Parts: sequence; structure tokens; C-alpha cells
Amino acid sequence: MPLDVSQLPESLAAAAEQAWQHILERAEEPLAARLGEAVDAAGMQAELARVLACSVFAVDQFRSRGELLLQLVESGQLHEQLPETFFAEDLRQRLAGQENDLLQVLRRYRQWHMLRIVWRDLCRLSDTRQTVRDTSLLAEAAIAEALVQVEAELEPRFGQPCSASGERQQLIVLAMGKLGARELNVSSDIDLVFAFPAAGETRGGERSLSNEEFFTRVGRGLITALDQLTADGFVFRVDMRLRPYGESGALVHSFNALETYYQDQGRDWERYALIKARPVTGSARVAGELMAMLRPFVYRKYVDFGVIESLRGMKQMISAEVRRRGLENNVKLGHGGIREVEFIAQCFQLIRGGRDLGLQQRELLAVLPECETLGILPSSVVTELVAAYLFLRDCEHAIQAYQDKQTQELPLEGRPRQALATVMGCADWESFSALLDEHRGRVAGHFAALIAPAEEEFVTPQAVPSWDEVAGPQALAELGFRDPEASLATLEALRQNGRVMTLQAAGRERLEHFMPLLLGACAEARDPDLSLERVLPLVLAVVRRSAYLVLLMENPPALVELVTLCGASPWIAEQMARNPVLLDELLDRASLYTAPDKTLLQEDLRQQVTRLAIEDLEAQMDALRYFKAAHVLRVAASELVGRLPLMQVSDKLTLIAEVILDQVLAVAWEDMVRKHGEPARATAGMGFAVYAYGKLGGIELSYGSDLDLVFICDSAKSGVTDGERSIDNAVFYTRLAQRMIHIMQARMTMG
Repeated sequence: MPLDVSQLPESLAAAAEQAWQHILERAEEPLAARLGEAVDAAGMQAELARVLACSVFAVDQFRSRGELLLQLVESGQLHEQLPETFFAEDLRQRLAGQENDLLQVLRRYRQWHMLRIVWRDLCRLSDTRQTVRDTSLLAEAAIAEALVQVEAELEPRFGQPCSASGERQQLIVLAMGKLGARELNVSSDIDLVFAFPAAGETRGGERSLSNEEFFTRVGRGLITALDQLTADGFVFRVDMRLRPYGESGALVHSFNALETYYQDQGRDWERYALIKARPVTGSARVAGELMAMLRPFVYRKYVDFGVIESLRGMKQMISAEVRRRGLENNVKLGHGGIREVEFIAQCFQLIRGGRDLGLQQRELLAVLPECETLGILPSSVVTELVAAYLFLRDCEHAIQAYQDKQTQELPLEGRPRQALATVMGCADWESFSALLDEHRGRVAGHFAALIAPAEEEFVTPQAVPSWDEVAGPQALAELGFRDPEASLATLEALRQNGRVMTLQAAGRERLEHFMPLLLGACAEARDPDLSLERVLPLVLAVVRRSAYLVLLMENPPALVELVTLCGASPWIAEQMARNPVLLDELLDRASLYTAPDKTLLQEDLRQQVTRLAIEDLEAQMDALRYFKAAHVLRVAASELVGRLPLMQVSDKLTLIAEVILDQVLAVAWEDMVRKHGEPARATAGMGFAVYAYGKLGGIELSYGSDLDLVFICDSAKSGVTDGERSIDNAVFYTRLAQRMIHIMQARMTMG
């Protein structure tokens, strides 16, 4: 049977035909005939030619095991997108027999599916997302099933690992990097971290071990099962360097040990690495406990501008590495490469992920659109980054599929170059190179614009070298302070405050950098002394959370807005000191001085709460409080600058209250229905209304107004709710009203 090489360039057509002849020659006669018949019957002559021309790895596998090609063609899996559960279930069945050799089964299973994945990718039967998904699912199945086998071999001798209370312990394998995000490439190593819940020892075996000793043996066995090179190759190369203390650290850690390490010694690059971390073994409950423990380390509750300096350093290291190692030819590590796209997304995750929960996702292709939704990146930039990322990942797969090597280097020779260009849909190397340069150029431009160099950020006309030099009577007078002695006394009181006196070195250094900038900004205000007096309580409030100071240093216009607003309004100054998280609102001047209408208010609140579980009452309550504080601040700011007439202030405050009441009712209703079911009612809808009296009813709310409310229900005269924990209708609606009051009145961090 001849191949269909009509769609291939001449050089690749000849290579494909030659490879096909070699495969047939190596196969015994019955097999060779069956191969030709099977490919012909399946209509895969053109696909096979493309695979043989563009993957030396596939050619070598089919030459050594011709039956493998036959089985693939006849399986139907080459033209099928397998369900997510297929890999684990299929591999489990293959390992079910006691006589099976774990290492051989794993390696041959990997060969089968890697050939299938490469075939589908090269022939464009699957897109980028499907390719990385299948590769990741293959790795997850191999890890999980190998772990079961390794533990089963050790337990007869050492018993089962248990906690002090006797609960069975599990090894939690944390997949890091691309495997954690299910973005694994076709010839990647896998970054893993091993953890177990608690200290204890094994029970029921010939010899007892501590849990750490037992799981260390398990971990070593798992690495051998996956990583060891045999006659059948390997499954996945395993990299354990991302664990605490790296290569010098213990192979496994208890949850408490991990928490202590990250609290005491965790660095920003480890936060960066943990963004994509995902448990791939263990029960959902235990794995969830581990992730809940790690989340506060990765994502700060506030907008974390304190991490910017570390990210700036990482960015400089990336650029320096490209120059030092000559990585321009590398589609992952070179300028405009995959790593730079990932860095852009993960920067925003670290800085804003604690506040904007939609950024707490592992997959880059989910994070970038979220950046657009949040207004962090323009739509055009996100479109360019997504297109470049998909193009570069396809390049990476084509490069690696050629010889199954872990490389992202562009080929230097004729046939590999033509193969890459062909897979990427280009007629020749020149046209491919031009397209590649376009994508890399766009990425490099966006990467260069991310996090400006420090010297560009801290330049202000009034900035002076140190706090000591500017905080003197003469210096303050020269800056324009009207009562230098009084302002100096205020500054000295700050310096002598216990919070400042006990600052660690990093916090003290940030404060030293910040104070001259603050004094310079106050000097530009209408009343420098009053502005300074009103801003300093905020400085004291955030001095131990100095990321807020970095936010203002990194954004000089925001510092100016802060000084202006606090100087004009003691109420705003008090609100900012009480809720420093509102500093984030100063970053967008357009929204700060715009009091939105009801539709925009509803949309903003919807975006904030849709990322939260409706049953997470505390998170919903936090979001409502931030929403109220942020939008009341916008109303006050708009009033101060004259963009909002006095008569409209109460209108805007009333709209904010109405939108909040809508959401409070929705949350309270959902909470009650989840517990008790829905009440019987005579009319459609909830059968419940909230009536506003007083200033809210008259659309006359002020900044400090209470809400006078009346709750009315329209339920059947008698009846009960339809849930398992059924209650009387009247009780349901009474508790609904009480729950609404609780949601609004409970004292939380933001009031």
C-alpha cells in the first residue's frame, strides 16, 4: 500500500516513503500485509505519511514494534477524544493482574498513548488544549496507579501508616508546574512535592516505621517506577527540586512541616511555583485540607504590591539568563517565549489573586481572560498573548514530537526545520520564522512593559534621599509646611510608636523610602500640615503590612490622590485608616471619581460575588462590605471634586443600599433553602419583600445613615418547607429576615 504524500513537501515525502518501507521490511510478512490493509481501510494514508515525515520518534517505535502501529490504527483511538476518566480506569485494569511487571506496563502504556497524542497533534486532530490535557491525564494516571502498587508492596512488611488517633494516612502527591495546571507538554518532566497529613507510625506489619520513613520509601519507589530507564524507556522524568529546601531537603514532609516552612522561610518564587500546585493523589478531603493550608501563603488577602520587587528581580533574572545562555533560539525560554507569557499572568495572580478570586486558577488560558474581565489587561493584549501562547505551545510540541526529547530549541538542520514548518501550517522555514517572530515580538513587548524598572517608579520632584534629611524644621519649611514644628512633632510621634520601633528590617526600609515621598506629596496639597496629620494614621495602620506602602510608592498618582482626599475630608481619612484595602481604589482615577448608576453597581457586585461559593457566607459578607466601602468612597470622592452635585449624593448612596439588599436577600434565601427547602407559597417568586422606610424610603440616605426596613411575606397560611429538615413557613420567613439582619449587622474586618 503506497502512502499519500501529496500534502507533503518533496523532502518530507521522500523521508516518509523511506520510513514506511523500513517499517514493512522489519515486520514479518503476515504483519506487513495486515499493516497495509489496516491503514488503507482506515483511510489514514495521508495521516501516516505526515507522522512518519515529522516524527523520528514515531518511526523508531513503529520499526521496532510494528504490531504497535497496527493496534493503534485498529483501536479507533487515533480519531477519538478519550474521556477524562479513561486513562486511570484503563491503566488500573492493565495492572490488575498480580503477574504484571509494573515498570514494563507503565512504560508500554506511555509509549502507546504518547504515540497516540503525537499522531493526533501532528495531524491536527486535537488542538493545543486537548494535547496538553491528554498528556497531563496520562501522567496523573501513571502517578496514581504506580503509587497504589508501590504502597501495596511495602505494606505487608511495614503495615499501614496511621496518625496518633489511628486514622489511615495517605501520601499526597502535589503536581507542580505544567502538570499541576494540566498543561503538560509531550516530552516534559514532572515537578512533584510529596506530603502526608500527620506524624505517626505504621501498624499491622512485621516491622513498624515512622510515617515519614514509610512515605520516604514510598516516594522513592514511586520515582523509580516513573523515572528509571529500562529497555522499554521511562514513563516521566521526575523533578523533586521544588520541595522545601530543594535537593538537600527531606523527600516527604508532613502538613505541619510544610506550613511551618512556608510561614517561616517561604520565598516569593515559591509562592510563584505554588500557584499551579494541585494534588493528584489522596482523598478530596485530605487534599483539600492541604490546599487550604497553602492558600494563605500563595495569595495574600490584600492587593499585594509588596511582591513587586521580587517579581521585578525574577524578571531581570529571566532577561539576564536569556543573554547569558544564548537562549534566543528557544521557544520557551527565549525573549517572547512561553515563559514570558506565563510570567505576565502569574504576576497578576500573585499581586491581585488574594482579592480577585477569579485569578486563583491554575490554567494560564483561564487566567488571561480573567485579567481582561478585571480590567488588568486590555482586550487586545489578552488576544495577542493567547494567540502567541497557543502558537508557541504548538511549536514546542512539534519540536519535541520529532525525537521525543525534552527540548524547546528551534532545529538547525533542513529536514527538522521543514517538518516543524509543515506541522505549523507553513510552506517553508522562512514563512514559519516570520510568523514566529511576529508572535514573539508581541510577547516580548508586553513582557518589557510589565513592572517598570525601579528607577522609573520612584522619581518625584520632592523625593529626598532619606527620611532624616527631610524631617527637619528647615526642610519642612522649604517644602511649604506652614507649621514645621507641629508637623515635625507628629512625625516624631510616628517614629517613636511601638509598631514602628519593632519593625523588621524590610518593613523599616520600606517606611524610610516611603516617608520622603509622602512629605513631597503633602507639600503639593492645599494645606500640607493638615494633609500629613490626616494621612499618618493610615501609615501607622499599614506599617506592619508594608505592601500597602509599596503600592503607593509604585503608583505615585495614587499617593497624590490619597493626600488630596484625606486633606479634603476627615471622614475619608478615617475610612482609609480603618480599611487600608481601599487603597486599591486609588489606582483607577476614572472609576474613583465616578459614582456609577444602578446597572453598573449590580454588574460590579455580580462580578465580585460570582467567583464565590454562594454557601460561603463569610466570603459573601466580606465581599458585600468591601463593595459598600469602595462605592461609598467613590461617591464621597466624586462629591469632593464637584463631579457629583449635593442633591445626587443621597440618590447614589440609596442605590448602593438597594443593590446590597438585593444580594443580601439572595444569599440569605439560598442559605435557608439549602438547609430547609423552599416554603409553600401562594404566588410566584420568593413570596418575600423588603420595604424601605425613613431616609432609605425617601431616597435621602447620608454617609452614616441606618436602614429602616420592614419585611413582608406572602406565603400560604399553613404549610411547611419541602426540604429534609422541614420547618413551618412562618418560621422559615422569620429566620430569613433574621439571617438578612445578621448578614448586614455582623461586625467583621470592614465593619
